[in-house]
Amino acid sequence: MTKTIRLGTSAPDIARAADLIRDGALVAFPTETVYGLGADATNDLAVAGIFAAKDRPRFNPLIAHVADLDAAEEIVSFSDRASQIAQAFWPGPLTLVLPAPKDAVSELVTAGLPTLAVRVPAHPVAREILRAVGRPVAAPSANPSGRVSPTTADHVFSGLDGRIAAVIDAGPCSVGLESTIVLPANPPQLLRPGGVPVEEIEALIGQPLQRNLSPDSPLSPGQIKSHYAPEAAIRLNVTHPRADEILLGFGPVDAELNLSPEGDLTAAAANLFGYLRQIDTLADGRAIAVSPIPGTGLGLAINDRLARAAAPR
Repeated sequence: MTKTIRLGTSAPDIARAADLIRDGALVAFPTETVYGLGADATNDLAVAGIFAAKDRPRFNPLIAHVADLDAAEEIVSFSDRASQIAQAFWPGPLTLVLPAPKDAVSELVTAGLPTLAVRVPAHPVAREILRAVGRPVAAPSANPSGRVSPTTADHVFSGLDGRIAAVIDAGPCSVGLESTIVLPANPPQLLRPGGVPVEEIEALIGQPLQRNLSPDSPLSPGQIKSHYAPEAAIRLNVTHPRADEILLGFGPVDAELNLSPEGDLTAAAANLFGYLRQIDTLADGRAIAVSPIPGTGLGLAINDRLARAAAPR
């Protein structure tokens, strides 16, 4: 493949990106969570290209992105609970796993499951692209599989330059953490914590979400044990780093990089992937130690990502 091109957010560039996706090419674009690697979700060859570009395990399902709730209702079936959640949190960093007809999208998107993970992103550029494409767009994070998710266009280029057709550069992502994934079944299940705090969903539906974060057979993206991993080894919940470790801090600690000196979980979430990339570069043979981070609100999602990054591989 020729060198990946960088596109802006002008109407001609959006139209060009949409044309590329409809023609079966791969285009990375921003969402409020991370940059996604977009392909026509109805095109088997295009979706296969995602797996090839990312070196991604084929059993790990993908999320189909659509422009609005009406578009989602064309490819998945909504229960009353699913509609309640979607109306409250879409557009936004929430993915729902819902029953889908076998021919709604490529089976590579669903990994052969009878359900489809679907999301309506809030980023205006993402929604422009989705409206222009007019089809569901499969868009996992735009990085080699298992590595740190990209929150800027430059992050995408660092991992996928030459493997994909184009990247739309719209600056850094505002949330910087992947979407929360919910299976609104009976009982409702949390498959991945993310950009929407679990407590807000539980308050809406009036019951707790059953945690189902690492099943033997993944039901959604982000459920493989070793994921989001830098090159350096990681040790978590460290209050006293060793001499051979570099510290990724949180709160009022002395650290080479600090996710949020003020202890702000929203800021820490937005900084997480970018800082993991930076500290991996700075480590220079050392391991990475990470300060304790509270397990509430967005801290649950942050700790989930860190645990996957630290898993043996």
